[in-house]
Amino acid sequence: MRDKQCGAVSRDDIGSTLTLSGWVFRRRDHGGLIFIDLRDVTGIVQVVFSPEISSDAHEKAGDIKQEFVITITGKVRKRPEGSENPNVPTGEVEIYVDSFQILNTCKPLPFQLDEEEPSEAFRLKYRYLDMRRPEIRKVFIERSRAYKVTRDYLASRGFLEFETPFLTKSTPEGARDFIVPSRLNAGNFYALPQSPQLFKQILMIGGFDKYFQIVRCFRDEDLRADRQPEFTQVDIEMSFVDVDDVLDLCEGLMSALYLGLRGEPLPLPIPRMSFGEAMELYGNDKPDLRFDLPMVEITHIFKDTEFGVFRKTVEDGGAIKCLVLKGKTLTRKDLDTSVEITKEMGAGGLIWIRKEAGSLKSPVVKYLKDGEMSLMDEQLCLSDGDVVFIMSDERSKVNDVMGRFRLYLGDKYDLIQKGRFKFLWIVDFPLFEYSEEEKRYVARHHPFTSPRGSIKDFSGDYGAFKARAYDLVLNGVEIGGGSIRIHRKDEQMEMFKLLGHKEEDAAEKFGFLLEALEMGAPPHGGIALGFDRILMMLLGLESIRDVIPFPKTQKGTCLLSGAPSKIPQRQLNELRIRVTGEQQ
Repeated sequence: MRDKQCGAVSRDDIGSTLTLSGWVFRRRDHGGLIFIDLRDVTGIVQVVFSPEISSDAHEKAGDIKQEFVITITGKVRKRPEGSENPNVPTGEVEIYVDSFQILNTCKPLPFQLDEEEPSEAFRLKYRYLDMRRPEIRKVFIERSRAYKVTRDYLASRGFLEFETPFLTKSTPEGARDFIVPSRLNAGNFYALPQSPQLFKQILMIGGFDKYFQIVRCFRDEDLRADRQPEFTQVDIEMSFVDVDDVLDLCEGLMSALYLGLRGEPLPLPIPRMSFGEAMELYGNDKPDLRFDLPMVEITHIFKDTEFGVFRKTVEDGGAIKCLVLKGKTLTRKDLDTSVEITKEMGAGGLIWIRKEAGSLKSPVVKYLKDGEMSLMDEQLCLSDGDVVFIMSDERSKVNDVMGRFRLYLGDKYDLIQKGRFKFLWIVDFPLFEYSEEEKRYVARHHPFTSPRGSIKDFSGDYGAFKARAYDLVLNGVEIGGGSIRIHRKDEQMEMFKLLGHKEEDAAEKFGFLLEALEMGAPPHGGIALGFDRILMMLLGLESIRDVIPFPKTQKGTCLLSGAPSKIPQRQLNELRIRVTGEQQ
């Protein structure tokens, strides 16, 4: 039904007669001539209805409305001098219509496709209309390009692409599973995979030592701007590797994606930072390095202080840390607001000191020794207009609150350099972390993560073990994570034991993996990269909903299809499920 796509018409086609099909994007009636911008996925081209070329087509063109689907046949001409449109690839030419056919009509639109941004609710309900908008169309074309870049890069490195099951076994440790009832096995349930973790390890044991998959994953969790109940990740696993091998491969892939989406090379290698250093300097394990505002420890300056607040912290073994905001000359209102912000974040208080006319000013200055102020001035390299924000408390609390306050300052005072992309590896994670909810230690990543050293050397100190794990961070957002895996059954059983799993429970949940580990499992490791998050970040968008063709709302609903919905009683009966409570 067409000789070319709309965006492919060029000056090389001048003089040719072409048939094109697409949607009517804009229509302009100039009396004698009617101009239509005809659009398809490749772009737009201007078509002209002239009574001198075809009086019949010109007369019937009055029936054409916005977003009608039409096919036209006409001759390609060069646009008159001065009427070219340099903003579109087809701007040098136009097509004078000999004949056309309306293939389908369109009702009045709920929002205009070429005007201001519609509400997100409208965009998601009428996603098929939203996708026709040029800026949205471009996002999904870029998504398709990123798929190809990923596959081409990994294939060039000898990786094989596999599919793993969507109907799997529910296992503990991790987010809440989506559960699927089995009709053929009444009373039993599948779980949709949170990741292909166990299956990709099985593939390594099967001898396919370089695996990847662009895979859909499912987690039944509360949603935020960067989370969806179903999402896409680039899943990678390799045999006979250590941490450096996985990181080097991943850097090559990120470089290829960065070049494909941003059009410029990514500086390599990506810097690395230990988990401990990230927590001490930035208060979290995914620091945003687009602005330089690290926490500075000044506990040593006040080791002999007479100021009660600081003295108690020193005696209790806590930490005194500060953030130095340079050259902003904040007002007293700004300072008071900052204090209130940190209190809302959970701080007991925040102390501020600013430098004015060569001296330090603050309500607390009178409680500090001259030597303490001089040391602080010197070590922090303060200049007039600088403000020092100080928090004194238990170390983990200081790191947490000041880390969040750092992000507030970065946003509030435009410290973040927009358009920059700062990648960072976080390494040397703790193997375990304490769960206040479960009142026990759990695996920080997952229970298949290998420790540095042997798990059999555990001495009772959960905090002493480091993991052979790593996260990839971009602009303060975690975009990937992985680890070297445990590949021996005895060590995996020891790990389960430390996590509180009884031997029979481990066999019930992970029996097929444990058996496979006894069948010549090689050392292996890998990574999962959040494909949606990577696209969101590199395309400069605010939410992963903007890069997913059919996303869910923050309540987990699909405004387009109406999912989730109630199931007819007949289907429930087949599944032997009875709905109780208010939903019955």
